[in-house]
Amino acid sequence: MSPTSSGRPAKPATILDVAAAAGVSRQTVTRAMNGMPGIKETTRERVQELARELGYTPSRFAKGLVQGSRTSVGLAIPDLTNPYFPAFASSVVELATQRGWHVVVDDYGHGGRTGLDAVDHLAPQVDAIIGYLGGYADQAQAALGRRPLIVLDETPGGAAGSINFDYAHAARLAVDHLWNANRRNIAYLDASDYRRRAPGPAPENPVRQGSADERDPAPSPDGVRGSITVRGRAVAGRLDQTGASWSLFAAEETADAARAAATALLQERPGTDGILVFNDLMAAGVLKAVADAGLRVPEDCAVVGMDGIPLGELLTPELSTLALDLREVGRAAVELLDGLLTGAVAPGSKDARLTLQHQLILRSSA
Repeated sequence: MSPTSSGRPAKPATILDVAAAAGVSRQTVTRAMNGMPGIKETTRERVQELARELGYTPSRFAKGLVQGSRTSVGLAIPDLTNPYFPAFASSVVELATQRGWHVVVDDYGHGGRTGLDAVDHLAPQVDAIIGYLGGYADQAQAALGRRPLIVLDETPGGAAGSINFDYAHAARLAVDHLWNANRRNIAYLDASDYRRRAPGPAPENPVRQGSADERDPAPSPDGVRGSITVRGRAVAGRLDQTGASWSLFAAEETADAARAAATALLQERPGTDGILVFNDLMAAGVLKAVADAGLRVPEDCAVVGMDGIPLGELLTPELSTLALDLREVGRAAVELLDGLLTGAVAPGSKDARLTLQHQLILRSSA
């Protein structure tokens, strides 16, 4: 795409631009670009040549309408190395395939790409998108036009559909379990990954202490409101309500980073007797840190993860977790998209906004 005189990229050519340049109707351009009968071969060649010169490419959505091809769905995933996302993606692919849909996956969590980059990549190929976009719902829906977008785990904005999770409910389950088990020095390990944070600066200090006397029910690790995840805000708020002494710290979303962060926490606050963790992958690293410190799990320090991925049952001790039924999350996304595509669900309506809840699965670690 060549820049304009102002230095900004020119807008992409449209079907109307090609029709005007060729002196034909929009329908003729559609026929020429999709190999349909009813026009002269010389006209087809001239339209196709002008389309190449103008940089016009028909969208996958438009081709589907003309050719009657099956529904193609984009799936935007931030990190397939995290076991949560392959489990979710597998469910979406299985249930979409049962409907005869084709699924195109974009694992965008590499090279500084964002959820919006994934949508820009998928848009020319698909009729709809399901994704964990990390805060780009409005821009992504704008890029898709009237094609439906379903976002997960973020403020839906203008997205046609959304699936969120009741983190206040999850926080009550986990914090109350630890409190009732006499844990009085609790820590929460949050994710510092930019894709997971609400807008705001990244945490700078590894540990931030708090108590029920704090005025702010959702403090961040560095004292700056906004640099904490939605999960972290829910946990911090519930910890405040208990009166427990607690700490909030953060690490990147890897087991190794979580292990290093938990090691530092246990050195600074050796009395910590319960740790809640942003997800199960990070909780695996926390279990190693607790063992490295010579502590027993759960006798000296209980550990609870979140998401409920199968990895938790393979750890020693087995991981207690706030679990989602990932097959049901995938089913909810596919069924909601089906409703949006057929018109049974209106975009942005109450029926297009779903909230799912975690269950506390107690195993050996807590």
